[in-house]
Amino acid sequence: MNEKIDFVIMWVDGSDPAWLEEKNKYLEKKIDTSNAINRYRDMGVLKYWFRGVEKFAPWVNKIHFVTWGHVPSWLNTDNPKLNVVKHEDFIPQKYLPVFNSDAIEIHLHRIKGLADSFVYFNDDMFILKPLKKNFYFKNGLPCDVWRDNIHYCDKDTDPLFEHILLNDKMLICRHFNKREVIKKNFSKCFNLKYGKRNIRFLLLYKWPYMAGFDYPHMSAPFLKSIFEEVWEKEHDVLEKTAYSKFRRMIDVNQYVFQLWQIYTGNFEPKSIKKIGRFFNLSNDNTELFDVIDNQKVEEICINDSDLSINYDKVTKELAEHLNKILPDKSSFEK
Repeated sequence: MNEKIDFVIMWVDGSDPAWLEEKNKYLEKKIDTSNAINRYRDMGVLKYWFRGVEKFAPWVNKIHFVTWGHVPSWLNTDNPKLNVVKHEDFIPQKYLPVFNSDAIEIHLHRIKGLADSFVYFNDDMFILKPLKKNFYFKNGLPCDVWRDNIHYCDKDTDPLFEHILLNDKMLICRHFNKREVIKKNFSKCFNLKYGKRNIRFLLLYKWPYMAGFDYPHMSAPFLKSIFEEVWEKEHDVLEKTAYSKFRRMIDVNQYVFQLWQIYTGNFEPKSIKKIGRFFNLSNDNTELFDVIDNQKVEEICINDSDLSINYDKVTKELAEHLNKILPDKSSFEK
């Protein structure tokens, strides 16, 4: 497999005074460095993402580091594999400035020099084990799983985020008939690699409509052409999101492109065991640290969603455990 595969990662320094000043020009409720919300704060472990990539996925062609304009002080911007991309470098000027990750993600295909096959990461996703290219792409297609599921909410659900997911579903439903998709791609919808998830497929099979989708918060392999196709067919919907400086009920997000790949059959089935593990950072991270120390999965996502935790203590411990498996500086560090 000789195709080039790029990685794309987005990062923001939520404590940068210049960024905060610009953000506050457009935000009704002002924030400062003392009460920056968890959506923007930096856990201080980004260097371990780069160490993991260099050690476990050295075959990556290029890393596109998407940023408002700032970069970590330790980052070696002269690394030939690194492309620092500012928002104005790829997002049309009429949409700027933007502080909404949904609105930034839908433009990723516009990054100059981006390979046709790329993997998108958030800065809270880490590679823990050696990976081959076919972990992400096989036969030129992204590796993924059939994502039909019941769309559900509970008392802890973020209503704004759930509404955005509903918008994703509505867009997909306008273009695809579930039965026709399954007929064309049955071996990709029902596959031994999915294990017990096939039971869910069978239970939902008789229901002729799309009940909902799975949304694992992990890295996502994409074809650049899929972004271009969705923009061509749903330009008005995507443009409304592009104009959203902050998240709004009318937004869609990057899952639209992932679902479009699946429903057009542009994916290769992936073992459910290779999806990775998602964790919410908490005051008790025993299970998370065990997974890191013993490298039990290929990838993890460590979500920062609990404002009540002892943040300094927990993030210090997280760095210590990541350092156990990734102690050596990468060439992306000065």
